[in-house]
Amino acid sequence: MEESHELELTQMRKLVEKHGFSTEKYGDTTLMRFLIARSMDTDKASKMFVQWLKWRSSLVPNGFIAESEVPDQLEARKIFLQGFAKTGYPVMIVQACKHYPPKDMLQFKKFVVYLLDKTIASAVKGREIGNEKLIGILDFQNITYKNVDARGLITGFQFLQAYFPERLAKCYILNMPRFFVSVWRMVSCFIEKATLEKIVIVTNEDEKKTFIEEIGEEAVPVEYGGKANLRAIQDAEVPPLEG
Repeated sequence: MEESHELELTQMRKLVEKHGFSTEKYGDTTLMRFLIARSMDTDKASKMFVQWLKWRSSLVPNGFIAESEVPDQLEARKIFLQGFAKTGYPVMIVQACKHYPPKDMLQFKKFVVYLLDKTIASAVKGREIGNEKLIGILDFQNITYKNVDARGLITGFQFLQAYFPERLAKCYILNMPRFFVSVWRMVSCFIEKATLEKIVIVTNEDEKKTFIEEIGEEAVPVEYGGKANLRAIQDAEVPPLEG
């Protein structure tokens, strides 16, 4: 950890304790994600960290979401966990044409946590460092109006921003149909500038080539011009992350 940040980290730990919570179980790299997300403002970062602790204990009391808690969402087999990109980050793919606006919003929220937790856990080599990131691919191929779920998209990005700060390395959007552009514009209003800057909308063959080159064809499925096979997230063997 760079010395220049020692002061902010110490200050943040003290502020979290002032709020009645402990940072004992968390290393500097974890706290650093919250500081970066809040432009090194220790007051804002400590509040964000406390909000995260409260949120995890209420939505994820066991420390992880079991598959038995999200059966309807898993049944669609719409999320895929691939290998690692050239950068070493795990690649998660969402096939939007298999998604429908959820009737059970609580299960959907738990599902978002399940898939983000599992993708991050797949990046952990031995022990969690705290700064692991992921690459997301949102594929809108073959979507119809029935698949449009602005609320679900907003929830996913808001969870990433508020409760998984600095976990998103990059998000690629593929095959966005014309009719969806206005929906995306609306969704974008709920996404912070720092997150929007990590989103790449792939619109032509040159951009698709760049996308395959950046991730690496070993991790990109055949369906998208790479060499890998699609692997549903529930079929991926990953030891669960505690906490």
